Amino acid sequence: MSEFQYETVISRLDTNGVRTVCLNRPECLNAMNRQLIDDVAVAFDDANADPGTAVIIFTGAGRGFCGGDDRRAHVHPESEAEAADLVDAIQRATAAIMFGAKPVVGAINGWAVGGGFEWAINCDFPIWAASARGFFPEVSLNLFVTGAVTSLLPALVGLNKAREMLFFGDRYDASELERLGVAWRVVPDDQLMIEAQLVAERLARLPPLAVRAMKRVLNQTASVDVRSAITYEARATIDGFMDPETTRLLQAF
Repeated sequence: MSEFQYETVISRLDTNGVRTVCLNRPECLNAMNRQLIDDVAVAFDDANADPGTAVIIFTGAGRGFCGGDDRRAHVHPESEAEAADLVDAIQRATAAIMFGAKPVVGAINGWAVGGGFEWAINCDFPIWAASARGFFPEVSLNLFVTGAVTSLLPALVGLNKAREMLFFGDRYDASELERLGVAWRVVPDDQLMIEAQLVAERLARLPPLAVRAMKRVLNQTASVDVRSAITYEARATIDGFMDPETTRLLQAF
């Protein structure tokens, strides 16, 4: 087994061509600080460039997949350029997951909040543990979603339901997310990694040229315009970060 370790992410390759990229800040439900965001982008870029990697499993260590923004590490940007740099980093991670060549099987455990929920949606085959939960708190925090979910979510659940999920920030369990089409499959908690591995190995046995072409074309055409969504989201998120009210709301969350 080949292993690469980043500061906040562990990346392991098994003998079947399946690489597991695991968020590794379990003490805070893998909440997103700048290091984690950067490590995710680099780990996916490295995995996609690795000729031995056929498929990627994306999961989180401990009790949660990703608890969203790490409010304890939040520092209010002092300039628009600083805010733009942070948002660009977030969207680079999305691009690495969605537009990288290798298919991504999500193994979503525990909480998937905000940016963590977005990363779950970015996976090609998101498998959720039965006890997992997800929600978008961004609007209540004076922020905006990223991860191209303004394009992806309406395509999955319809525009009216997407409005509900994004405006109100209601919490959804795995069974409801499966019914909505956000979770591809829901399995008992103790079967999550087993199921993810089986799906990944099945993908790894398929002809790689066709698999990569199918991922590329589907992710470019199935939603309205993913790349435009990323651009629009970035501008709205920068505006949110520049408002001092955002810091107050994040600290109180």
